[in-house]
Amino acid sequence: MTVRWKSKPLMFLGSIAPPVLWLAVFFILPLGVIWLYSFGETTSIIDVETTGTLANYARVFDALYLGIIIKSLFIAGLTTAFCLILGFPFAWLMTFVGSRTRGLLLLAVMLPFWTNLLIRTYALMAVLRTEGYINSAFELLGLGPFPLLHNNFAVVFGLIYVHLPFAILPLYSALDKIDRSSIEASLDLGAGHFRTIFYVVIPACSAGLFSAAFITFIPALGAFLTPDLLGGSDGQMIASVIERQFKRANNWPFGAALSFLLVYLTIAVILLRNYYTERSGKPETSQ
Repeated sequence: MTVRWKSKPLMFLGSIAPPVLWLAVFFILPLGVIWLYSFGETTSIIDVETTGTLANYARVFDALYLGIIIKSLFIAGLTTAFCLILGFPFAWLMTFVGSRTRGLLLLAVMLPFWTNLLIRTYALMAVLRTEGYINSAFELLGLGPFPLLHNNFAVVFGLIYVHLPFAILPLYSALDKIDRSSIEASLDLGAGHFRTIFYVVIPACSAGLFSAAFITFIPALGAFLTPDLLGGSDGQMIASVIERQFKRANNWPFGAALSFLLVYLTIAVILLRNYYTERSGKPETSQ
């Protein structure tokens, strides 16, 4: 028997007070301070005065920073597309294998999380560098060496490697819930495997595809460590610019404006996802 919160409000408030207090003190309050900084000006080395200026947001649209933002959006979108393309067949395979094999495949997906991201990034540097394993293999074939490190290719490759598990897990969750009878009916009617995937499976798991794209695109857009180590000066993204504004340029207001630009983009994507979810859940009305 469930207990309604109105019958025991003190118990309800006591259960939600600790997490709400934690979020308020360690998340909302610091985020609010940074948001106020985005409307401020630096008055000394350590002081920021909130003046209500919009100059920091206007500076975002300078050609230099706007180009980096567009490049970051492109790289994050490219990363998301490759993660979906590579993750969908793997998640599709997981839904059809036996429970033992499925557990091993799921372990393979989760295994990278057991290693620190910094260690994995340095391992990628050892693989992609001029004397790395890939170029060594090409040299055996009489090819190369190819510039695989400190460029945009290395950034995209590293981001795909880091974020691919985030795409596979929601895809698997969505694909595992699809009614197998609809797939069998499509095949029995002669649709073929590819047409069944494109016209039956993908529409049925569209919400999972959107979730996978969302939780891949947003972290990839704000990634700092992977572009900084693998991309070098040629592969910098918006997070690298934000880091320099806070640590090297000591321009906290402009860094805060850039940071909240990512927050605004995240909110926009969430609203778009909610709108899409609501529309897909409503039955179509005849005209």
